[in-house]
Amino acid sequence: MAGGKAGGQGGRGNKPGSHRKGAQAGSGGQARRALKGKGPTPRAEERTGHVAKRRADFAARSADKGRPVSSRNRGDRGVRSTEAIAGRNAVVEALRAGVPVVALYVAERVDADDRIREAVQFAADQGYPLLEAPRGELDRIADGALHQGIVLQVPAYEYADPKELPALASEGQPPLIVALDGVTDPRNLGAVIRSAAAFGAHGVVIPTRRTASMSGAAWKASAGAAVRIRIAQASNLVSALRAYKAEGIFVVGLDADGETAVAALELATEPLVLVVGAEGAGLSRLVAETCDLLVSVPMTRDVESLNAGVATGIALYEIARLRGTL
Repeated sequence: MAGGKAGGQGGRGNKPGSHRKGAQAGSGGQARRALKGKGPTPRAEERTGHVAKRRADFAARSADKGRPVSSRNRGDRGVRSTEAIAGRNAVVEALRAGVPVVALYVAERVDADDRIREAVQFAADQGYPLLEAPRGELDRIADGALHQGIVLQVPAYEYADPKELPALASEGQPPLIVALDGVTDPRNLGAVIRSAAAFGAHGVVIPTRRTASMSGAAWKASAGAAVRIRIAQASNLVSALRAYKAEGIFVVGLDADGETAVAALELATEPLVLVVGAEGAGLSRLVAETCDLLVSVPMTRDVESLNAGVATGIALYEIARLRGTL
């Protein structure tokens, strides 16, 4: 009797959840419908939580507010065709100065202050691409620099030819050019550019090798001054200096051992190239031999040397004073 009940319809063996063998009630086609596929995998921009989805959402929000936004991924991972200016003050200063812009990156959920808001508004007003990105992405774009949640991506600098710089002087104004010899710190390069722009120089010349270049750090240190003055690259600095001399431009080297104080430089009112060497090492032998004159910055105390940025600023101030342009 017990066996008959187990196999019969309506017995306990047919109750839901029963593990006894026997005939089971049909699903009515529900199981077949459950096996039906859910369709193609959604695009990355449609998947909740995906970085592409967050970028698309940010783009939509910004578009609603009238802010032009680009959600394109960077394609320069293998080629460094751009540079980055990192940090809130540096980005705002660069935007105010009119630095050319590829895109402005802002970290997701950044704690926005007045500088962040000003940078975003400025980018929106100028029509610059604006991108919200994870902090890890900003770390990569900034190449490890402290970015404080904001990075300005700028195009690689287009250098001038050294021969072009003398013509930038106004008619009747003697050219004033700064050349750097062995300066490898981009912050010093930026400081030199800032001083050159402040004291009326018409350009800065740097070698193509073993020297600082117009990197993001140099842009940052120049505080946007690189927009107002041309920077040229010379494949051979000595040859470039000799070419200037052939045009009637005097070449003066700034050196701690110079016998003439820069404040007493009689050549200051003539067409002039001021050559500045690296801190400690100073001018290289060939460059020093190419100079028409070596001048120094007198110091009241026995200090080994001034860094290139400080020394250049002092020398350019004295030249501007002697020229009567201050």
